[in-house]
Amino acid sequence: MIAGYSILTLLLVVLAGVGAGFVGYAVGASSLISYPALLALGVPPVIANASNTVGVLGTGFGGVLGARKELKGQSLRATIYVIIGVVGGILGALLLLNLNPKVFENVVPPLIALSSAAIALNPRGRAEAKQAAADAQAQAARLGLDEMADTAGNRHSHPLIRTQTEPLSEDPWWVWVGVCCCAIYSGYFGAGAGTLVLAVLDAAGIGPFHQVNALKTLIGWGANMSASVVFIMRGVVDWPLAIAMCLGCFAGSYIAPAVTRKIPARIMRGAAVIAGVILTVDLAVKTY
Repeated sequence: MIAGYSILTLLLVVLAGVGAGFVGYAVGASSLISYPALLALGVPPVIANASNTVGVLGTGFGGVLGARKELKGQSLRATIYVIIGVVGGILGALLLLNLNPKVFENVVPPLIALSSAAIALNPRGRAEAKQAAADAQAQAARLGLDEMADTAGNRHSHPLIRTQTEPLSEDPWWVWVGVCCCAIYSGYFGAGAGTLVLAVLDAAGIGPFHQVNALKTLIGWGANMSASVVFIMRGVVDWPLAIAMCLGCFAGSYIAPAVTRKIPARIMRGAAVIAGVILTVDLAVKTY
């Protein structure tokens, strides 16, 4: 027994964390796996959510380290957006802890439904497709096959496709508001928050997909880190479960790249959406 939990229970939490880390890497919805696992152990919803926020940090560490290359030369933008994520995460965590716990229980089903819808709409896939089109267009232009390349060799991109990073000064004001709202959501609950952030950044068209995706990772990391600090300071983290979940999430995110190469993205996305719908219905029936 460790702090009231059997070794078998902690191993099951680690296993759930592996699944959460895998799903988090694949479709950006780790909490759709990890949060229900903690609820299944009888952990109260607010404590389960706080412990889950600390636990899923294991999914983000690798992404943060890997984001350095993509954001090279964008340190100011990255810093500003991480600060927005940190502030939003703190606000979301304070909302969770200061509102009546019943409020959280009542809003969780629609929040999970929202995250499932975000995954189904697949903003990440659309952004990747647009970036692939931009890359193909640029390659064609270099080979002299692009009809939009003029005689001087200049290339013109479709207005909806970003082939280069836009200056920070051209970021629309609403993208900061949207990112802040997503960060608040991340600190408050968080399932599918990364997908929502990616949708906002993609709509703003601030740069090519790989940079936007890296920026999304940093924002999510900032929001989760700041929310975790608040939860730890308020003493609402179940440490044995959080540590076990964190270890599993790290392992799951580590093995995910090699595995996901062999699984069609639509299958992984469909499975995540189905799981989200089932969880939404189950929690709604129990709550309402």
